[in-house]
Amino acid sequence: MEFIPKPKPPVTGNEALHLEDAFHGYFDPSVGRVRTVLNDIDLIVSRGEFVSLVGPSGCGKSTMLKLFTGQEIVQKARHFEVLGRLPSFPDRSRGVVFQNYGLAPHLSVLRNILLGLEFQASLLQRFSRNWWKQARDMARKYLDDMRLSDASDKYPTELSGGMRQRVAIAQTLITIDLFGMPELICMDESYGALDASTREDLQIFILKLWEKYKKTVIFVTHNLEEAVFLGTRVVVLSQFWTSDQPAAQQEGSRIIMDIPLEPHAMSTEVKQTPEFKNLTKYILDRGFNPKQRLHVAEFNADLRHPNAFSSVTREQCATALADGSAAAAPQP
Repeated sequence: MEFIPKPKPPVTGNEALHLEDAFHGYFDPSVGRVRTVLNDIDLIVSRGEFVSLVGPSGCGKSTMLKLFTGQEIVQKARHFEVLGRLPSFPDRSRGVVFQNYGLAPHLSVLRNILLGLEFQASLLQRFSRNWWKQARDMARKYLDDMRLSDASDKYPTELSGGMRQRVAIAQTLITIDLFGMPELICMDESYGALDASTREDLQIFILKLWEKYKKTVIFVTHNLEEAVFLGTRVVVLSQFWTSDQPAAQQEGSRIIMDIPLEPHAMSTEVKQTPEFKNLTKYILDRGFNPKQRLHVAEFNADLRHPNAFSSVTREQCATALADGSAAAAPQP
């Protein structure tokens, strides 16, 4: 069978993210060299997409978000643009909600939520009583939405992990309501510490915000059900792959699946349908099982999103075929 690499789609100028042949890693003193974390990443995301980014623990999902937000600069790439430019320092065009809480321990819950507004307010707003009244009213609304009304005067050390997570989410989302949604918002395991009921409430909440503003969202989660429910697209980053290189050179993660998701009604009932369950099972089997390793030349079988592509060369593919290792990946 002849392998045909999946070419890069036309660049339209409407891209929120455009990565091509991107590598990133960290110096590992135990081996005396840089250890690759992200290996040959190819990704184009159009503006307004809601991308669920999933993968096994330690595969580099949080590292990828740091590159998008400018907390780190990519080490090597043929092309790397975020919102049309190489990202430098974080700015208002890129919002982020981390998996760690980042709350000020000396401030109450209410003051922590207002802190996000204070950082972005103009001097005129900061000295306006009417603006602060509006800000406090909105903060109290978020306290209700996050089921934190009774904790408004408490401090972070007095809260459970799930409550602190809700405060951190409110701190970011309130700035969206008052200042507008950033062009790109990255959410890193933001719902990980929440109970199931609160988690589903906030899934609907973030979808409503996305529907309202239609900005680009990159949502990192370990919960595949959540990923498939929220996203218009699910991208699987995994270190479970093989090539014809020596095993010592097979480091880092690649995008091994990129699947478009059908739109559905904004109801969590869709999670109980056979189609939904079959898709989550397929992603789990193919993306998270180290025994289901794909050869580098097979990745195109799982890159079904129209914007997905692979910069794997024909030479690499020819070598794989000569070894008889490029069997087509099964479809769900």
